[in-house]
Amino acid sequence: MCVRWALTEYLERAMAHAEYDKLADGTFAGRIPLCEGVVAFGQTLSECERELRAVLEDWVLLALKLNHPLPILEGLDLNRIPVRE
Repeated sequence: MCVRWALTEYLERAMAHAEYDKLADGTFAGRIPLCEGVVAFGQTLSECERELRAVLEDWVLLALKLNHPLPILEGLDLNRIPVRE
């Protein structure tokens, strides 16, 4: 699997675990429990979802850059060092 596709697949799998709440003021909060610290807010559910994905992307890229462990999502492990042929 190409690294780019693995990253896209990882993001999709993580977003499938997203949880959203409607707050008292009518706005929305979203989080991905498997990805500690990945939270976002938006005026609409759609806006919150877009913001959550952007936060997730930044979180994953920073973790990879800093060599921080990422959760393994449904067997997809981005922590492994790719073998180059």
